[in-house]
Amino acid sequence: MRVALAQVISGRDLAENLRLLEEYARRAKDGGAELVVFPEAMMRAFGNSLLDIAEPLDGPWAAKVRALAEELQLVIVAGMFTPGAATETGAPRVRNTLLATGPGVEASYDKVHLFDAFGFAESDTVEAGTEPVTFDAGGLTFGLATCYDIRFPALFTANAQRGAVVNIVSASWGAGPGKADQWQLLARARAVDTTTFVLACGQGDPATQGVEAKGAAPTGVGYSAVVSPFGQVLEALDGEPGLIFADLDASVVDDARQKLPVLANRRNF
Repeated sequence: MRVALAQVISGRDLAENLRLLEEYARRAKDGGAELVVFPEAMMRAFGNSLLDIAEPLDGPWAAKVRALAEELQLVIVAGMFTPGAATETGAPRVRNTLLATGPGVEASYDKVHLFDAFGFAESDTVEAGTEPVTFDAGGLTFGLATCYDIRFPALFTANAQRGAVVNIVSASWGAGPGKADQWQLLARARAVDTTTFVLACGQGDPATQGVEAKGAAPTGVGYSAVVSPFGQVLEALDGEPGLIFADLDASVVDDARQKLPVLANRRNF
């Protein structure tokens, strides 16, 4: 199955972000992809209000993504924000949601591990999800994860135990000393942990476009990559926006799991 990763830089404007998504989705389709992954916060970049734009999965933003996926006959995975439950004090919250939609596919994943780290408190405005999510496309099973989730191997193992041979991680990774190195290391580690392909798709680095970071909001560092079940980087980008393709073969996962049966050998403590 041919897949594509669209490393873009979203902004505040929802319509412009949809235009960007459509542009890259069409490029992915033209390149032969059956599935294209977009970053976390594709609907609106972090550092902007999220409460005023969150909408249900049948709302207008998701409906336009769904219509495009149907038109192109292409599975699209993209980060959006859906309404969440208020806190105990009544403060409103959203959910950080990955939408997966396309031919034979309709799934959504709410980010389980919230980014309360490096001076950012996602849990102030975001309600955590509770369950792993997988979906089937092109004869493969895909697991979903979002950004900070990549630091928690158990989610990726849970996806693999549910049949995933590919783990998708959409991110808007926070910048800082060593952060890009950590992102790349973690993508390779999660592939080896679970003997799955990892599609690690992040927001591009705004600094590559002359935009300086403001505040602690994680707005992306780039370095999207396709990683094999043996931890090899098959395709990768640097910090600038771009589109990469890879052909995924389930037999590679079968071979990895025969040679490196970590899922079969693991013990729970």
